[in-house]
Amino acid sequence: MAVPPLQRLRQAPRHLLLCERGHARHPRSRHAAHVRDHAYNCRVSFLIPECGLLPEVLKSTIADVGEYYLVRNLPVHELVAHDFIDAFVKKGSCYALTYKTKIDQDNTAALLPNGNLILSVDKDTYEELGLQGRPSKYSGKKVMRYIITIDLTDCGFHPDSKKHKRVLWALKEKKPLEFDFLLAWYNTDTEGSTLMSYFSKNQIEALKPKITFSTLKNLQCPLLQSNELHGKPEESCSTEELFEWLGAVLNQVSLDNKSSSFLSTYCCPQPNTIVEKAFLCTITGFIIPEKIIQLLEQLCCYFGEPKLAYWLTLTVHGFADSPVSWRENEHGFHKGGENLYNFVIFRNLDYWLQMAVGTNDDCPP
Repeated sequence: MAVPPLQRLRQAPRHLLLCERGHARHPRSRHAAHVRDHAYNCRVSFLIPECGLLPEVLKSTIADVGEYYLVRNLPVHELVAHDFIDAFVKKGSCYALTYKTKIDQDNTAALLPNGNLILSVDKDTYEELGLQGRPSKYSGKKVMRYIITIDLTDCGFHPDSKKHKRVLWALKEKKPLEFDFLLAWYNTDTEGSTLMSYFSKNQIEALKPKITFSTLKNLQCPLLQSNELHGKPEESCSTEELFEWLGAVLNQVSLDNKSSSFLSTYCCPQPNTIVEKAFLCTITGFIIPEKIIQLLEQLCCYFGEPKLAYWLTLTVHGFADSPVSWRENEHGFHKGGENLYNFVIFRNLDYWLQMAVGTNDDCPP
């Protein structure tokens, strides 16, 4: 039976939270793989209870998050040029994402580090391009959006191939697409080209992530036990309760539950404790997985020496308008475009990994 339009508006959108438990030093731990699979990240935050001063090694790791680039009015066909593919796609991890485009309204593009170029385009653009693709999962009964995937590392995608010539013709002559792009490149080899020099003829700007530090005083923190994902009555909180509490803390929502508050009646879950101070760092920008893995490793090393804190958290938010979330899973905006994950790292290096997505997303891997 069809749901009346007014009732559909009142229904809460679906949200999915997936949780798993592991140990950071276990040889089969998948924590780094999960980070690597989430390519496009706009905000990274970590919270350390019982910490007032950040160790120097963590400060240097944060400072080394690295710059990224904004290239204005970049034609998409320049990303399929073999000079670009040979210099960046095949010699490291290259990331590109259209800037200030809306995934549910505009044409968008993204280059993944595996060499796949993803185009999310409307029906008219798809028909004009004439390239093979598939209907978007979230387009509805009447298909109005299509996804095109081009493997730039395919052995059949060489300069003299019919495939390359057709793609280049479609993007350069038949239906030229042009966007502002965020770009980043990770390569351990210090020699060779740089994105700044390669796109020197374009309007390119080097940007650095914005970093903020704050100390939270007298913070109510839930009690957690690493082996109890579901929590224990009067002993520890569950992973869902921790996730909700962390969202409130990162968004500076009061935990007082005062009757006079018109903004929030939320309070810290039970059981909890009050920590004298907690250190919060937030990094915003175009942050690549390789740098997040380095930060995650240093946060694990934080417990190498005795600490008062029993656990800490690392939270990563993906771009709301990215065409993909994890791996090549199609991502849609719907009402919020949520795609994020959070690590809770315990003193014994057990960890909880929480992965959350909104309505227009597949289950995280």
